[in-house]
Amino acid sequence: MYFSSDNASPAADEIMSAVLEQNTGHAKSYGADEPMQQVREYIRELFEAPAAEVFLVLSGTAANALSLACLCPPWSAVYCHELAHAEQDECGAPEFYTGGCKLVLVGGAHGKIDPEELRQKISNTGVLGVHNVQRGAITLTNVTETGTCYTPAEVAGLMDIAKSFGLRCHMDGARFANALAHLGCTPAELSWRSGIDVLSLGGAKNGLLGVEAVILFDPSLSWEFELRRKRGGHLASKHRYLSAQMKRYLEGGLWLDLASRANIRADQLARGLDALFPDPLLHPVQANMVFASLTRDRHRRALECGAEYYLWPHTQSLDGDPDELVSARLVCSWSTSEEEIVRFLDTVS
Repeated sequence: MYFSSDNASPAADEIMSAVLEQNTGHAKSYGADEPMQQVREYIRELFEAPAAEVFLVLSGTAANALSLACLCPPWSAVYCHELAHAEQDECGAPEFYTGGCKLVLVGGAHGKIDPEELRQKISNTGVLGVHNVQRGAITLTNVTETGTCYTPAEVAGLMDIAKSFGLRCHMDGARFANALAHLGCTPAELSWRSGIDVLSLGGAKNGLLGVEAVILFDPSLSWEFELRRKRGGHLASKHRYLSAQMKRYLEGGLWLDLASRANIRADQLARGLDALFPDPLLHPVQANMVFASLTRDRHRRALECGAEYYLWPHTQSLDGDPDELVSARLVCSWSTSEEEIVRFLDTVS
């Protein structure tokens, strides 16, 4: 009953096999390997973007922060949701890699940026000229940190606002595959066709050992990104092992299959909780994360029986009234089994 994070899941067997297949002989280093060229071709075809440039890095933090560094100067603002990974979980990496950009936080229900608040925040930036940070870029998280998915129309609406101020746009797609699996749209519709300039395409949360792709739909950014990646220490020497993972991930739709498995398990978990308790769900369940409130007594019972997950927010405690509701985050992965879902529901019922 492991629901703490999809980062903790094992790598998919297909990915492990692909890495082992690469582990013979010699191959060119630093991204000049043959599998990397195939990765570029796959992504350009999948995203219907023949001019896109593609680079691989080892972590989502690097993918997001290096991408933002290419989109705005250090004296500017990066607009993001107040719960965004860039704000909550990157240890200041966006500020570090951009050379000092200020994150401007925007509210909105269920982890999604409110369009009118975004417009207001952008409008109010730089009103005192040289004394203020200037308008820089916007970053969206899809899937959001509350497990909801921006639709292409919602992305396009926010991008229209951003573009009206001349801003470039980044998408943190650590769970992009989960969003696609839920929405049923094409990769292009959820990215560049909706106005996204740079996408961080996640893999580690969805069955890879550890590799993320940065897709630059504006190829003029590619040389700067290459330099920033190298200077930032994120150009892997034995790059073929990164390429092998991403290549197999994209082949035959494996990335969407893995994401669909995780989404299905989260849906089963959500429907089970909803059947057991009155209104336990805090956010719509649209991908692989479930946010739910249970009594302290039920949380204690589940944890004592071996379940692993986080109370959410982390500041909460199991000390106190056993009948008081406490919220939690439960994350399913590609490897979550139906048996785990059934056991958990039986435990807390």
